[in-house]
Amino acid sequence: MDIGQEVGQKAHLLFPGGVRIAEEPWQHAEAVTRTAKLMNDAFVPAIFEAAFDYEDIRIRVDVLERLADGAWGLREVKSSSGLKDHYLDDVAVQTYVLRGAGIAILSIELLHVNTDYVRGPGGMSWTEFFTRLDVGEAVAAREVDMPARLPAMRDCLSRIDLPAAKPGSQCGSPYTCEFWDHCTADKPADWIGYFPRLSETRASELKARGIEAISDIPSDFPLTPKQDIIRDATASGQPYVATELGRLLDAFGPPASYLDFEAMMPPIPLYEGTRPYQTIPFQWSLHTVDGDGVLNHTEFLADGANDPRRQFAETLIDALACSDDPIIVYSAYERTRLKELAADFPDLNTALNTAISRLADLLPIVRSAVYFPEFRFSNSIKSVAPALCPGFSYDDLDGVADGGAASAAFLLLASGRITDPGEVGQLRAALLAYCKRDTLAMVEVHQALARLAAP
Repeated sequence: MDIGQEVGQKAHLLFPGGVRIAEEPWQHAEAVTRTAKLMNDAFVPAIFEAAFDYEDIRIRVDVLERLADGAWGLREVKSSSGLKDHYLDDVAVQTYVLRGAGIAILSIELLHVNTDYVRGPGGMSWTEFFTRLDVGEAVAAREVDMPARLPAMRDCLSRIDLPAAKPGSQCGSPYTCEFWDHCTADKPADWIGYFPRLSETRASELKARGIEAISDIPSDFPLTPKQDIIRDATASGQPYVATELGRLLDAFGPPASYLDFEAMMPPIPLYEGTRPYQTIPFQWSLHTVDGDGVLNHTEFLADGANDPRRQFAETLIDALACSDDPIIVYSAYERTRLKELAADFPDLNTALNTAISRLADLLPIVRSAVYFPEFRFSNSIKSVAPALCPGFSYDDLDGVADGGAASAAFLLLASGRITDPGEVGQLRAALLAYCKRDTLAMVEVHQALARLAAP
């Protein structure tokens, strides 16, 4: 929501002289009155958050642009990189209300982020940052059906009790439903809805048989090999460990290093030469275990004032130069980021590609050769590490405990939204603690897997 609001505010810069309706949502009548007054002022070229109602439908228009001869343009602003189907429904409702209220709408545009835009040395060019897409015809097709669709919407909203709804794929598309916990409260702990990669066809077959729990799925029901493993472990409560686990771990050491990255994807590029939503790595953590089993740790966290990519790459190269041991990661994320850095900095290409050649991904090993019921249907390091290593946890981390929080925290620092030295220090300490915990989790998981594979 913060990203959407920031991008929406920047879109106002495309309409110099525009005026924002400042009334709050609960001051709708006042906002409608203020909007009408501004519309009657020919010197106001655009109105932001313009308020209208028609047939008891209340709307706010992101940008209402004044055009010639008393006509207006509806401008919907989105922080995404392009048109999504449900945007058309949103704009169709607005258009229906505007036309019903007697507003002459001549054009309808979606303003979205242009991910091909590159920030130049002179700062941001907002006319290039935004793409203005004409969606008039597509919205018109949705608007035709609006009168027929509104009664069902009103009926739903007027109910005292929640409508009966069965959990399904619609619960996460186009947005995550806030009633998920309510609708799944009576589901078993091993509900088939949690089954990884269960196709709609297989799910429908199970529902037709009245089967809701993974542990109740018959042994002859067609599943993938991995799903068979999960079903059997869930039903028996016993872990699965493949006989070839030891062989699969041969290339992982020790001695070995354990590497994790954190990165941000700013919607509005902060640095010259970067694009909207470009992945910018800003932090790494490296644990090393030598031949004697001694554990050491090094780390890097950028200050955010300048583009961190080169310093990130150079410090990592220096940290990895002292050995040629395997570099253990948990996913393809680090490999992808290193390839991008090698393309960005040709003079570092050789050193970065050397690092890439040393990468050993532990995630495919876990996926193929191990499953504990305590994984709870996930191969995430945050599920696997506590299950394989009793006592290991992320619960004590304060402020930053996952990658999304890390990205958001650093973006606050890099964009200058947090400047208090004490708060900056706390946030940086939280970032360092989280990334360090991730690489320590890999150390623990690797050692636990080695114990499972031992004769």
